Formats: sequence, C-alpha cells, structure tokens
Amino acid sequence: MVRIQKQDFSVTEEIERVKRASKSIGGVVAFLGTARDISKGEEIVKLDFEHYPGMAEKKLQEIRERALTNFNIIEMGIVHRIGKIDSGDNIVLIVTAAQHRNDAFMACEWAIAELKRIAPIWKKETTRKGEVWVEEHP
Repeated sequence: MVRIQKQDFSVTEEIERVKRASKSIGGVVAFLGTARDISKGEEIVKLDFEHYPGMAEKKLQEIRERALTNFNIIEMGIVHRIGKIDSGDNIVLIVTAAQHRNDAFMACEWAIAELKRIAPIWKKETTRKGEVWVEEHP
C-alpha cells in the first residue's frame, strides 16, 4: 500500500485499491499533491524529486502503520513519485479510508504533514535564476 515510483499513477485505481480493504468503509479521503508552475514568484522550468532508496519507503510505511494504529481508519495508501515531474503532473497521493469521514480526514491531513516532516524525499526546483533545493515544508 506504499510505493515510490517514477511513473505517474491513477488516482481512481489507487482509491479502488484502498477500498478493497473492507466493506465497512463509509468514507474515503484523498490528498493529491501536484506540481505547480510558479514558486515564490518565479516560473519553474524543471522540477525533480530525489529520495533515499530503502529509507524513504520505510518512512512511508511507518507513517501508514502509525496512522492505522493512532486513528480510527481501516486502510491507507501512499504513492510518491520521484524523478522529473512536469507542471500539473501528480506528485503524491494519500488515500485514507474509514467507517466515518472525519476519521479519514484527520488521518489524511496528519499523514501528509508527517510525510513532509520525516520522509527523505527532496525537491529541486529549477527556475531561470537557477536551481534550488526546497527545504521548507508548508
């Protein structure tokens, strides 16, 4: 239920994968992060994501397991892309399923914040002024 990959993913297929976990699911919440074309007022001409192989997957799995333990959810899936990403393309998807929507919303919001905080995945933006490794997490 956790993957890091270069190729794009289907939001619909990922939601269906999570929904297959149980017939008790009453609410599914998805967060989809996409690539912007502007950052800090500058046009992004190239966007690259790199990761620490093995460790990044481990951290995403840890986030999933902690969410399943600490929130009243049934299932969670996380997909994150690496490599070159074009403006408008998908970057990250977190799908959370629970009996009730509020539990799914809370777990999904926590998971994306935690991913940004602990996952060894880095973003490099290239603008006409040069390259910048993005360190801050919104």
